[in-house]
Amino acid sequence: MSVNLAEAIAGFLLIFFLPGYALSRAVFPDWRLRGERAIERGVELVTLSFVTSIVLTILTGFVLLQGPTGFQADWSHPLLEVGLGTIAAGGFVIGALRGAYRREPPAAVALEPAPGADGAWELLRRFEANERERRRVVHELRRAPPGSAKAAELEERRRALEVKSAEMRRAREAEYAG
Repeated sequence: MSVNLAEAIAGFLLIFFLPGYALSRAVFPDWRLRGERAIERGVELVTLSFVTSIVLTILTGFVLLQGPTGFQADWSHPLLEVGLGTIAAGGFVIGALRGAYRREPPAAVALEPAPGADGAWELLRRFEANERERRRVVHELRRAPPGSAKAAELEERRRALEVKSAEMRRAREAEYAG
């Protein structure tokens, strides 16, 4: 059985690229191969297409093995070609409907940020700065003469810092709770 070059290329693409590419574009219609992330997206898309196509080929072959026709494991079997072609065509249609092949990407889905997701680092920095200041005041308080005005002032400052820490903690917990 001789295979010409065109059939070999078409078979290679059908088994190792097209079904995965179509499915990847259907799942990620907003990925574009232009702009500042073009190379990164291109590598991701080719890799995802290759791996997904191999998985789809294996799954299609497995499904055909379970059928009543007694599928023979052959790369050029018409049922395998039809199954992979159907998956690729379905992926292309779904991708087109979702806007994967338009010049402009589809509008992004508006997602609400998770509770507490915004400003977490800034809050953590403020909380740690407050905690460092409280430890510094406690250290100075240990060195201050007991009963002195300086000790009373440092004790008041320590209490204020502890109240501030507790308020920050309660505010953050309320964000997560509500």
